[in-house]
Amino acid sequence: SKVCAVYVLLSALMCGTLSKKNDEPIQEDKDVLVLTESNFNRALKLHSQLLVHFYAPLSGESLGSILEFAQAASELKEANSDVKLGGLDVSKQKDLAKTLNVTTVPSVRLYLSGDKYNPVYCPVLKSSASIISWLKRRKGPSADLIKDLSQLEKFTAEDDLVILGLFKDVEEGAVKVFYEVAADVPDLPFGVTGNEQVFSKYGRTENSVLLLRKSKMAEHFEMTSETVKDDVILFIRIHEMPLVTEYNGKTSSKILSSVVQNHLILFMDKAGKGFKQTYRAFKSTAKEFRGKVLFVLIDSGEPRNGRIMEYFRVRKEDAPLVRMVNLTDSFQYQLPSDLMDIQTFTDFIESYLQGKAKLKLQSEPVPDGWDKQPVKELVGMNFERVAFNHEKNVLILFYSPWSSDSRALFPLWEDLAEHFSDSEDVVVARIDITANDVNIRMMDRYPCIKVFPAVYAERVVSYSGEAKLEPIVEFVNAESERAKVDKAKVGYYSSSSNVSTSHYCFFLQKLHFCNFLLYLLI
Repeated sequence: SKVCAVYVLLSALMCGTLSKKNDEPIQEDKDVLVLTESNFNRALKLHSQLLVHFYAPLSGESLGSILEFAQAASELKEANSDVKLGGLDVSKQKDLAKTLNVTTVPSVRLYLSGDKYNPVYCPVLKSSASIISWLKRRKGPSADLIKDLSQLEKFTAEDDLVILGLFKDVEEGAVKVFYEVAADVPDLPFGVTGNEQVFSKYGRTENSVLLLRKSKMAEHFEMTSETVKDDVILFIRIHEMPLVTEYNGKTSSKILSSVVQNHLILFMDKAGKGFKQTYRAFKSTAKEFRGKVLFVLIDSGEPRNGRIMEYFRVRKEDAPLVRMVNLTDSFQYQLPSDLMDIQTFTDFIESYLQGKAKLKLQSEPVPDGWDKQPVKELVGMNFERVAFNHEKNVLILFYSPWSSDSRALFPLWEDLAEHFSDSEDVVVARIDITANDVNIRMMDRYPCIKVFPAVYAERVVSYSGEAKLEPIVEFVNAESERAKVDKAKVGYYSSSSNVSTSHYCFFLQKLHFCNFLLYLLI
């Protein structure tokens, strides 16, 4: 009985502790709930409408969305909204993110009535205004009802770009798809009308979606019984940008988030000689490739464009020049001509779309005595020859010269070079990745450390441990031993198949080259 009494007492104490813990308010950061595995379910119970932002703080895209999400949270709090905003750091809450099937960041979901497994998936909301607009459109009408021409004039005058739906029935039928689109595209104003005078004004007789730029019809999309939401969204996203979009602070986010991944960029001084003629040719070409290629102008004479010019490694004196950039892999292709006319632009774009354009690789000159110092100085021109040498294990520091974190590793690299100075099969090197292109996918932040093992294949192994001598040495030694084992296996299979090592290497080199070409074409 004493044992039972003790058990009851302990149970009561534990229940009291848990109850007290559950009564504690969930921590907030700038009016955004800090969600974790321990409080997520409680947050769902407390808030019938919980808008959750899934993010990774080291992600560049997440950083901007974190700030905008916090701004929206503050505005909704001031308005006494029923919606509560919460943020979940997926890098810290990996198990919860996995349970909730979060596969992309940043992403936003709306959880209703405590339902953990059936959230409303939100579009990518890039501003506080679009977040609030999306929530409002879910509760009320997602498009303004335009009753007459005077109201239409006022509606179209408020924004440079508006979306107008013309429907004979503004309550049932095809218009429902339009309302769904309006709810999912919160960054643009939507209006809807069944007024015959408005139909007549734009020369339309059928249900249509109009894209109005500065009150004038720029594009139209005819709605049918088979039209689905995604068709209309794609139409809007392709045509919301003008034929040529000039890069600046207002347009940068639109350009980067465009559904069109191929960007043809003209670097040219708007005040320079020949600009008007070149721009006309550039804009005329854009009409033919609408939806396939986004045409962008970067004014090389604008001082505020210095950073974007530096990113593309384009100097003011290099302009005018034209580059094709694919946002999915960040590869660049430069127009191989000084001519800036419609035919030249067209030929270049078609060669790119057909996979025939040559990849632009940039390299500094090979430094004198680059291999005479303990730390070898690599550039684009000698990178592959050194990195993919099947007789050497190569430790490379990829750095940015203006990064203090990069410069802080230089003394360590000297120490590593001294440590491996007596080793015949280890090379210690570094490369300025901001000035030299390399034929490997670089997804890491700089500085980053990679080992290229001595194997009969182009293997690359990233190092993510401490930036200290001993752990890096251990990592290099481990990869070196692994390389020996793998090379021995290759040798065994080669000899057993009567294939010489040199022929095997040649085969692997050809295979890698073919795979690389295939990768560029995809």
